[in-house]
Amino acid sequence: MSGFSKLWRWLAAKSRTPIFSADSTGILRRLLPSMPYAQPCTPEVREDPKLALAAELLRSLGTVTMRAWGTSMLPALWPGDLLTIQSALHDEVVPGDIVLVMRENRFFVHRLIEKRKVRDRCRWITRGDAMPQYDPPATELELLGRVTGVRRGKRAFVPSRRVSLYNSALAWTLCRWERARGLALRMHAVRMKACATHP
Repeated sequence: MSGFSKLWRWLAAKSRTPIFSADSTGILRRLLPSMPYAQPCTPEVREDPKLALAAELLRSLGTVTMRAWGTSMLPALWPGDLLTIQSALHDEVVPGDIVLVMRENRFFVHRLIEKRKVRDRCRWITRGDAMPQYDPPATELELLGRVTGVRRGKRAFVPSRRVSLYNSALAWTLCRWERARGLALRMHAVRMKACATHP
């Protein structure tokens, strides 16, 4: 699942929500203006102004739309899903929400597991549904917003805060078996292609 179907765009004249095409529902790669989608980020890659703009919009209580890629949130989110991410006050974000965290100039879209108090400050513990370990705790500045809507092909829905037993078992399987993950991604790609060609 490489490549991107839409470039980031800002249509101010039509007052649409800007679309940030980024890489991964687990780790959203930094985008390079000259080579935006070709390769994974490395420590030498400079900060992308598009991601900085998205972060600023969310910190200003705005909304951004982002194309997600990657496998760390399977099966709740799939590569190619279009995510609507809305800024939220920290006390409005609750365990079970899928949140956007910016860390080291990269975006992570993972599920909030719990809030912790550390020296009178809140820390948010997140983890991808198909990841075996928790992420490092996120600070108040790093937690940018939550996913309030998902568009997958012609279907739009609000992601559930509850992970069903079936989805938990599937996430566990896809996390540990690369062959099963590859097969699931191919089947999903076929479904999306069929959906696009049949109205």
